[in-house]
Amino acid sequence: MSALRVFLIRTDQPMLELEKPPNVPPEDGFIWLAVEREQIRQQMEGLQDTLHQLTGLRLLDLHVSDLLNKHLPSRFDYTSSYDQLVFRRLAAVAPVEAATGQTDASALKTKIQSDAPLVTGKAQTDPVGLVAFDRVLLSIHPDHCTLVDIFVQRLRLLAPVNVTRVAALTSPGQPASNSRLPFSPADLMLRLASVMVDGYLDLRKTMSQQLDHWQYRLLQANTRFDDWDSLLKARLALHHLDELCDDQHVALSDWMDLLEQWPEASTEQERREHELLMVRTRDVLEHIERVTHHIRQLERSAETAVQIHFNIQSNRANDVMRTLTAITAVFLPLNLIAGVFGMNFDTIPWLHAPGGFWGTMTVMLMIAVGLLVYFSRKRYFSDKKQEGRR
Repeated sequence: MSALRVFLIRTDQPMLELEKPPNVPPEDGFIWLAVEREQIRQQMEGLQDTLHQLTGLRLLDLHVSDLLNKHLPSRFDYTSSYDQLVFRRLAAVAPVEAATGQTDASALKTKIQSDAPLVTGKAQTDPVGLVAFDRVLLSIHPDHCTLVDIFVQRLRLLAPVNVTRVAALTSPGQPASNSRLPFSPADLMLRLASVMVDGYLDLRKTMSQQLDHWQYRLLQANTRFDDWDSLLKARLALHHLDELCDDQHVALSDWMDLLEQWPEASTEQERREHELLMVRTRDVLEHIERVTHHIRQLERSAETAVQIHFNIQSNRANDVMRTLTAITAVFLPLNLIAGVFGMNFDTIPWLHAPGGFWGTMTVMLMIAVGLLVYFSRKRYFSDKKQEGRR
C-alpha cells in the first residue's frame, strides 16, 4: 500500500476500489480510506481536506498526534462526530520468511528443532488507527502492512446480497440487509479489530509449541538445561502480551459502553444494525479474553515446569548424596579396623598370627557385604527409574 487506497462498500454490490475519493459518500454505502502512517505524515493536510470533502469534518489535532504515535497503546476515544480506535496488531514476520525462504509452518518447525527462541523479549506490535464517521472509515496502518490486502480479499469473497430476492422473501417492514458484508464504518472497524485479534489467537499455537518444547527439556532429569535466558525472555513476552490484551479489552469495553448509550433505534433496520454491532463487539471481546486466558495458562505452565525442574534436580542431588553417604558408611568400619591394626602396639590380637591378615580381611569383607546388602534392601543405591521398574 504505497498511497491512499479508496474502497466503495455497498451491501448490494461487490466492493470496488476507486482511483480517487468521490466528492460525496454514497447514500446506500460508505467509503473506506486506507493509508500508511508515513503517508499521513507527509500528506496530512491533503487527508484532512479529503475528510472535510466527504464528511464536512476534520480530525482534531490531539487525535492526529495519537494516530501518528507508534508507541500509543490500544485505546478508544470519541467525539460527537466520529469515533477513534487505536488497536495494536502483531508486527509482520516477513523478514524471517524472506531470509529463510520458508512458509510460516516450515519456519516454525525449523526454529523448534534448532532450539531457536520463537518469542523473546517484548512481542513486536504496531498500532492501527481506525476513525469511524457516519459514512467514512479512515484506517491508518504501519508501513508495508498486509492487513488491508488480507481483509480486501476476504470482502471480495463475500457475495453481495440480492436485494430483490431478499425483499421477496422477507415480510413487509423487515430490513433486507446482508450481514455478511459490512453495513457501516463501525461494522468494518470491528471486523478489522477482529482480524487483528485473530493474529494473537494464531500466536497461541506458536507459543504453546515453544513452551512445550522447553517443558520437555526441563523435565528431563539427565539433561542439563542452560537456555534460561530465552526462557526468561519468553516469560517477559507472555507478560507483555497480557498487558496488550488488557489494553485491547479496555478499549473495546469503552466502545461497548458507548454503544449502550446510543439513542433508541427508530426503525427496525437501525435496531438490527445496532444489535449486530453489539454482538460483534462481544465476539471480539470474547476472543481477547480467550487469548488472555491462554497466555496466563502458559505463564502458570512455565512456572510449574521450572519448579518441577528444580525439584527434579534437588531429588537427583539427594540421590547422589544418599549414595555417597551409603558408600561412606560401608567403608567407615573398614577404615576403623585398618586404623586399629595400624597402631604401633605389639600385643594386638592376630597381629603376629600366621592367619591374622586373612582373618581380618575376611571379617572386613563380611562387614562390607553385610552393609551393602542392608543398604540395597533399603534402596539407598537405587534411583527413581529402578524403583519405578520394581
